[in-house]
Amino acid sequence: MVYYMSTTIVAAVLGVILVLAIHPGNPKLKAHLGEGNKNDEVSSLDAFLDLIRNLFPENLVQACFQQIQTVSKKVEQIPDYTEEVNSTMDDFLLSGTKAPPQPVIVIKKALQFKGGMNVLGLIGFFIAFGICMGKMGEKARLMLDFFNILNEIVMTLVSMIMWYSPLGIACLICGKIISIKDLEVVARQLGLYMVTVVVGLIIHGGIFLPLIYFVIVRKNPFTFFMGIFQAWITALGTASSAGTLPVTFRCLEENLGIDKRVTRFVLPVGATINMDGTALYEAVAAIFIAQMNGIYLDAGQIVTVSLTATLASVGAASIPSAGLVTMLLILTAVGLPTQDISLLVAVDWLLDRFRTSVNVVGDSYGAGIVYHLSKEELDSLDSNQTRLDDIEMDKAHCYYDDLKNHHENNTNQCVYATHNSVLVDDCKVHFSLTDIETCI
Repeated sequence: MVYYMSTTIVAAVLGVILVLAIHPGNPKLKAHLGEGNKNDEVSSLDAFLDLIRNLFPENLVQACFQQIQTVSKKVEQIPDYTEEVNSTMDDFLLSGTKAPPQPVIVIKKALQFKGGMNVLGLIGFFIAFGICMGKMGEKARLMLDFFNILNEIVMTLVSMIMWYSPLGIACLICGKIISIKDLEVVARQLGLYMVTVVVGLIIHGGIFLPLIYFVIVRKNPFTFFMGIFQAWITALGTASSAGTLPVTFRCLEENLGIDKRVTRFVLPVGATINMDGTALYEAVAAIFIAQMNGIYLDAGQIVTVSLTATLASVGAASIPSAGLVTMLLILTAVGLPTQDISLLVAVDWLLDRFRTSVNVVGDSYGAGIVYHLSKEELDSLDSNQTRLDDIEMDKAHCYYDDLKNHHENNTNQCVYATHNSVLVDDCKVHFSLTDIETCI
C-alpha cells in the first residue's frame, strides 16, 4: 500500500510540474472544438460514498456486471398552494382569482445501478473469503483445490486467446483511428497536450518505476520489463487493467518466476487502486483546462489538484476511459468548468492506452518488489510446511508399519500354534489296554 500511494502521488506531482513547464493550454482551442454540456452537480462526497457502497456489494452476482452510483436529476416541482397564498393575496384581491404557482426546478439525488463490473466490491468480498478459508485450515482444502483447478482452466483459455490477440489489438486501434473525422486537425490543436501527457508517462514508467525497482531489489529492471512485455502490449491494446490481469499473471509467474501467493494478492488490488498513469493524466488535464480558460491557479489550488488527482485515481474503475469520469471531481474541487472535458474526448482513446500500460507496469513492478521483500518469509513458510508434511508422512509410515507388524505377529502366532499342535500330535504315546495290564 505504501508503494501504491507513494508512486501515485509522485505521478500526480510529475504531471503538475510538466504541465506548468510546457504550458500546453491555449484559449483558442475552445473556439475550434466547441463546448460540451455543463455538469455542476458532481459532488466529491457523493463519489466517496459511492466508493464505500461499492466496497460492500449487496448482491455478489449483480456486482459482476453493475455498480452503484449517485445521480442528480432536475425535477420540476409545483409549490404547495398554501405556501403561495400570502404572496398572491394582492393578485387575488385585484382580479378575484389566484395566480397559478410557477414550477420550481429542484435537484434530487438518487442511487442508480450502472453498467460495469464492480471490481472493488468483488476484490473486497474475495479477500474476506480467502481470509476465512485460511482460518478453516484443512476443512477448506476442497475449496482451495477447486479454485486452483479453475485458475488453471482460465489460464489455458487465456493462452489460447493470446495466439490471435495481436490481430484483435490492431483492429481495436485501427477502428478508433478511423472513427476520428479529421485526425490531422485534432492532432495539431491538442498535440502539445498529448505530448505533455506522453512525456510524463514515459518519465514515470520508463525512469522512475524502474529506478525504484533497482534501488530495492538490486536487479536489472529492464530484464524485468522484458518479462512483462506481453502484458504491456495487451494493456496498450485493451486500455483496461482488469482485462489485462490474466496476461499479467502469466507473465509474472511463468516468465519471472514470482510466487503465485504474491501475484494473486498484489495484482488484483493494484489493478483497482494503483493508477499512476491515471493520476498523472488527470493532473495534467485539470491544469490544461485552467490554462485554456485563462484561469490562474495559486499554490493551494495546485496542491488541491495533486491530492484530488491521487484520490480520484484510487477510486477510478479499471475499465477504458474511467479517468474522464473522475476528472469531474478534480475540476469541481478547484472550481474549473466541467463542460470543457468534451475537448479531451477526441484524444482520450489514445492517451487512455498509454496511461493503462503505465498502470500495468506499476502493478508488475510492485509485485516484484513485494516478492523480493517477502521471499525469506515465504521460504520460511515453505520450509515449515515441508517439515509438517514430513512429520505427517512419518506418522503415516509408522502407522503402516504398525499395521504390518501387527499382521505379521498374528500370522506367526497362528503358524506357531499350528506347528505346536503338530508336534504334540507327533509325540503322543499310544498305549493299548494289554500294555497297561502288563505294566501293572
